Amino acid sequence: MTVGAARANAGEMFDLRPVGYVIGLLVTALGLTMIVPLLVDLAEGKEHWPVFVESGLITILAGGVLALSCANGVREGLTIQQTFLLTTGVWLCLPIFGALPFVFGATEARYVDAFFEAMSGLTTTGSTVFTGLDDLPKGLLLWRGILQWLGGIGIIVVAMVFLPELRVGGMQIFRSEAFETMGKILPRATQIASQISGLYIAITLTCAVVYLTLGMNVFDATVHALTTVSTGGFANYDSSFGGFVGGKEYAASFFMILAALPFVRYVQMINGNTTAIWRDTQVHAFLATIAVVVAVSAFTLTYIFPHSVEQAVREALFNVVSIISGTGYSSVDYMAWGPFLISIFFFLGMIGGCAGSTTCSVKIFRYQILFSSVRAQLRKTRSPHGIFTPRYDGRPVDADVLGSVMSFFVFFVVSVGLLAVALGMTGLDFVTSLSGAATALGNIGPGLGDTIGPAGNFAPLNDTAKWLLAGGMLVGRLELMVVYAILTVQFWRA
Repeated sequence: MTVGAARANAGEMFDLRPVGYVIGLLVTALGLTMIVPLLVDLAEGKEHWPVFVESGLITILAGGVLALSCANGVREGLTIQQTFLLTTGVWLCLPIFGALPFVFGATEARYVDAFFEAMSGLTTTGSTVFTGLDDLPKGLLLWRGILQWLGGIGIIVVAMVFLPELRVGGMQIFRSEAFETMGKILPRATQIASQISGLYIAITLTCAVVYLTLGMNVFDATVHALTTVSTGGFANYDSSFGGFVGGKEYAASFFMILAALPFVRYVQMINGNTTAIWRDTQVHAFLATIAVVVAVSAFTLTYIFPHSVEQAVREALFNVVSIISGTGYSSVDYMAWGPFLISIFFFLGMIGGCAGSTTCSVKIFRYQILFSSVRAQLRKTRSPHGIFTPRYDGRPVDADVLGSVMSFFVFFVVSVGLLAVALGMTGLDFVTSLSGAATALGNIGPGLGDTIGPAGNFAPLNDTAKWLLAGGMLVGRLELMVVYAILTVQFWRA
């Protein structure tokens, strides 16, 4: 290959126009969705609707200009480098514009707070810096729900299309399951998104109808359906889900679990493979983990507090499911449940749901691969001449998958530690720093302690801490290595 040809190939590889084109289209689409909360505020007869006119116009114009300026560079497929940049760029650019209604709106938020809220929404983290939610205009409350709903469906597509192709965190083990279309990335993403979107919408509508049936008003049912199915956790009230007791808690728990299971299995079931979801070992492990922790939590509550069995089971079920799925709702202040359950909840948030769902954190399948590897190594220690291969879902785990999973664990633990240290250097106490780092990188929602625990929020934190946490949310949502790879010199030299 001549030097000129090498330079041409390098220039093509780092052609940012295809990336800019897709990001521009998505930013434009985000601006168009602002019409929905605008109409809600108009119907309410409030004077808040111009906020969404201004924000929508700015967003649509910016996205449109970016898409048009990059349209001449559109290609059928993307290189690996372009895919890394696109995946990160989308989750970085959308919060920039998603924050505008909070800046212009009734919250009159400073941009750091508005960006934090938008990033928390689109990454479905659920941490909030806003107080007085009970009195906010309905348009803004709906906008928070829309951000989380869009982020939920977006991460399903990323998890089933982009991350397996990028060989991130062991996700390549699901490449053969992400629909039998091994074509170019963007056409494949379109096909998968179209099939999953219908299912995602159907589950959301069903959740809203169930909430309505159980006594929620139309607005609360709509917003909470958006944030339940996306496992986001933004609520319309400062008390989070505390105002909804009884059947609503059971319903929310059911739909959070539903959203935490792999959506590709639902599609397979619809297409005739009715046992697909029940044969998935990560589903078995996820449900078993919930059952065990709920049983332990309920027993502890009935032993320590004057709870009835039903109340103990209900509160344990709701809050356990909320934490492990990364939804971040809270129906009670579980910081009052004692150090034993608080410790369990902290580590529970580090587990997460199934791959290919709206959930966050480490994901259950990585623990299964980790434990399988440890078991194989122990057997190898006992029988040095034997051949023992880690297995997942009945299949041998390839060396590259195993290495990717182990790397993810190392990166996750180190990232939590470094972010906690950085937060501590801004003046935060140990509990707030550690739980804040964990909840941001795990996209969980509330942390621990009086400040960012289930009864508090992130408003009192300093600006530097908020920027650090927002960055942690982005890194955690994209499975760490996607963002970290871009920061390496080798990425740009490839």
